[in-house]
Amino acid sequence: MTNAQGAADPPPERRLDVSVIVPVVERPEPLDELYAEFSKPLVEMGVSFEFVFVAHPWFRAITRPLERLAGSGAPVRLIESGYSVGETRLLLIGAAACHGRIVVTLPAYRQVEAAVLPALIRRVEKGADLAVAWRFPRVDAPVNRIQNHVLHALLGSLSDGRIHDVACGVRAMRVEFLREIPLYGDFVRFLPLLAYREGYAVEQVQTPVHQRAMGARVYSPGVYLRRLIDVMGLVFLLRFTEKPLRLFGLVGTVLAMIGAAILALVFVQRLAGQGAADRPLLLLGVLLLTLGVQAIALGLIGEMIVHFNAPRRRAYRLRAPERRDSETP
Repeated sequence: MTNAQGAADPPPERRLDVSVIVPVVERPEPLDELYAEFSKPLVEMGVSFEFVFVAHPWFRAITRPLERLAGSGAPVRLIESGYSVGETRLLLIGAAACHGRIVVTLPAYRQVEAAVLPALIRRVEKGADLAVAWRFPRVDAPVNRIQNHVLHALLGSLSDGRIHDVACGVRAMRVEFLREIPLYGDFVRFLPLLAYREGYAVEQVQTPVHQRAMGARVYSPGVYLRRLIDVMGLVFLLRFTEKPLRLFGLVGTVLAMIGAAILALVFVQRLAGQGAADRPLLLLGVLLLTLGVQAIALGLIGEMIVHFNAPRRRAYRLRAPERRDSETP
């Protein structure tokens, strides 16, 4: 067992082919069974691998079978976080301590069939930065499919419709990619979108839904509210980080115009003899106009921050053009 504070870059002589990182946060299933199922295709593939489980201390009852596996010689390591952190931080802790050239991420519960792992790894070996499992066809519970459709309706434009299963946590990637892409909060759930918008090569592999994932999953209202806030934050970061005035200016202009129209109406009514004092409509107009001006000012401040930091930022990645078959080396 390794404490999270001791995680560091592995020495080159210990480099393996694949590291499977399992953050233990949400509805964990028996982890020894998870290891047995998902290690089998890696053994058949003939690659060297390790499983790195990253968990909080209060999951010790669930992670205890992993200690027995490690004691029997299985390539299993358990890392405990020193305090409560989210899934993103657990994944980064595992990435800092893993020994593999390629990282595979697995949730602590079944989403897809284990047979997809070799295909994901081969995509990365052939040049993809990130390979994502795409649950297709979706034959699980209707409520799960509805939630998935709503999520992609909100986020589909961010990937130009090219990412079909953002929420699937089964992915393979270069370890350098995981260590260099900016991740914080709960944005690991949207890793394919972040990678696509950063210019990385993202590929998808279709795979059936796991039999244990067929049941309906309905969360508490607080979870849906947090997911909605995360989506709003993601849309802002990917769409308006370079041009904040586009968002705040639009919102501010609409509010200011509505407020100005209300005040103009009150002014006309005052000229017609109707009193303006003690009228809620007057207060509403002043409030909307003030909010609009403040929103525009906030957008201008954001533009100034972007402008002065632009020389130190690189908001794009360069990739060599693919060589065609007809070209000579």
